[in-house]
Order: sequence, then structure tokens, then C-alpha cells
Amino acid sequence: MIVATLCQSCGIPLDNEQLKGTEANGLKTDEYCKFCYDAGSFVKPSMTFGDMKETVETQMKKLKLSEKLIQDAVNILPTLNRWKII
Repeated sequence: MIVATLCQSCGIPLDNEQLKGTEANGLKTDEYCKFCYDAGSFVKPSMTFGDMKETVETQMKKLKLSEKLIQDAVNILPTLNRWKII
């Protein structure tokens, strides 16, 4: 079984170099996607967990994905580094 590396903010699979965000030095990061992280910082640093949940649901509905797939994606969010409660 191949396990995709997921963006540690939104959960999008980072199986394509074009989707990876960048560090301040311009290098690609394996931790975050370009929609969440650019030039070494979060695109929306004040985004809350609730905001991310809503964004993921909205974007996946636009893609006409199944409710189960959407729920699975939302359920992954609390396990991602950006949202883990220490």
C-alpha cells in the first residue's frame, strides 16, 4: 500500500511537486501544499481549525466528491501537524 504524503494543514495529497508549497529560500516543502504555505509562511496565518474544515468541505463539494470522502478528509484534519493539540 502506498501512503501519500499529505499537506499538514489541509490534507491534500502532495503526490505532485507542483502542489508543494515553498520555504522562504524558494525550495519546495514536503510538509505543506502551495494553497496553505508559500515563501516560508502560511498563506492565511489567522485561519482557524473551523475555517479549514469549512474550506475543505466547500472545495471537495465543488469537485462533486462523495459525502463519505468529504467526511473522511474532515476527520483527518485534527491529526495534521497544524491542527494537533499539544
